[in-house]
Amino acid sequence: MCGILGIVGKNPVNQLLYDGLLVLQHRGQDAAGIVTCDGNTFFMHKNNGLVKDVFQTRHMRSLIGNVGIGHVRYPTAGSSSAAEAQPFYVNSPFGIVLGHNGNLTNSEQLKSEMFRQDLRHINTSSDSEVLLNVLAHEIEKTSKNAVLNTDMAFDAVAGVHRRCKGAYAVVAMIANFGLLAFRDPNGIRPLVIGKLDTDKGTEYIVASESVALDVLGFKLIRDVAPGEAIFIDMEGNFFSRQCAENAKLNPCIFEYVYLARPDSVIDGVSVYQTRLDMGISLAEKIKREWSHLKIDVVIPIPDTSRPSALQVGISLGLDYREGFIKNRYIGRTFIMPGQAMRKKSVRQKLNPIGIEFKGKNVLLVDDSIVRGTTSQQIVQMARDAGANKVYFASAAPPVRFPNVYGIDMPSRDELLATGRSDDEICKEIGADALIYQDLDSLVHDIKLSNPTIKSFDCSCFDGKYVTGDVDAAYLNRIEAARGDANRAHKSANASTQMDLNLVDSQENAEEVTEV
Repeated sequence: MCGILGIVGKNPVNQLLYDGLLVLQHRGQDAAGIVTCDGNTFFMHKNNGLVKDVFQTRHMRSLIGNVGIGHVRYPTAGSSSAAEAQPFYVNSPFGIVLGHNGNLTNSEQLKSEMFRQDLRHINTSSDSEVLLNVLAHEIEKTSKNAVLNTDMAFDAVAGVHRRCKGAYAVVAMIANFGLLAFRDPNGIRPLVIGKLDTDKGTEYIVASESVALDVLGFKLIRDVAPGEAIFIDMEGNFFSRQCAENAKLNPCIFEYVYLARPDSVIDGVSVYQTRLDMGISLAEKIKREWSHLKIDVVIPIPDTSRPSALQVGISLGLDYREGFIKNRYIGRTFIMPGQAMRKKSVRQKLNPIGIEFKGKNVLLVDDSIVRGTTSQQIVQMARDAGANKVYFASAAPPVRFPNVYGIDMPSRDELLATGRSDDEICKEIGADALIYQDLDSLVHDIKLSNPTIKSFDCSCFDGKYVTGDVDAAYLNRIEAARGDANRAHKSANASTQMDLNLVDSQENAEEVTEV
């Protein structure tokens, strides 16, 4: 999950890009980057960290030009090195920068092709750099050293679709030519288009979520269609073309459950309305199958589950209360690297309001249960605050399978629901009862807002991967790679700690000598 943004304006776009990335910060807290274009020259600044920390006034002043792209990142493929902050850049042909949201499932094959056939060098372990080089190679093939035009750019995107598998929403910029954006043939990751009419002409924007358009004052035109590419030249002329065969919309269902902001509209579906409807469906299941529970109060796990929890309370005729206060300076816990860090951050992130729990049978409602670390600690917090009984409800079905399309949950042994029954999961998190939403109900709730969507990528719930190239061998391979990366990370941390201990010992020795 990353956030991407591209703007073709009539005035400098650096401030718009910065403000837009702030709005998309929930999609990536690991790194941020902006590239602007003025004529043939790119101006770039990127680094690890939050948007507000990466960009200072001196950086913003150097980002000149009326066209630019931005990116916020958390790593799913590759590492968290600052070298892998996006956008990425290649100087041939023409000079191209690219930001990517998603994950390529055939990146290893593409890396081999890059080296052996395309004679291109990949400098990092990021699949986004692979995607950039595939695009650059396809542009080079279609242009054949001629003057690049929109047809050539669209032909190049068609070549990307033929070669790349997986999920990708992309915004790219070609020096002195314009902004190119496209979405994979399954439309797994979101991408929207907006415009703003000004005295100088029309400005265009593409972004991961419509909320970025709202905040920046742009009007939503529509979503980029699966397999579609759009191109906006430096003067603001807009072009589009379907570049993939057999394109079919299969948006990631987890966007609506957790990833997207509630004030966004994705593929014609209000995220907020969907979460309300999820609460109604969850309440119906409780009435149908759990009517014996004596529930006194419904309490949400902030923030994503609030709309669902509110509707559960209303539908069941129960009190809805805010039982946890959230520290907003702590990032999302399920994307934090390392179980120890997640355990520590949960307690720093939430603190219970004792009077809402003491002597009550509480129903806690969360959007989903991924690793279970957060759920387990929250249940214990409720008990410590004096709850009589603690029931736990998930507005989403059990997450039993890895998501390989750009969400950081790739290992089956890290998912609480994998290989466990509902009763076993309930015991693991320490609850008195556990209620999961049904997948059919979740799909129904989203379709209420847009019945034209026929199918979704529900792979993290049902194990069915819409790209058709993910099998057990692939999952085993990425899990082994993840294990190697975790071991290397732990080894590096241990080595760093040894170095620090050595420095401390040397400093202490020096102090003793001086005395």
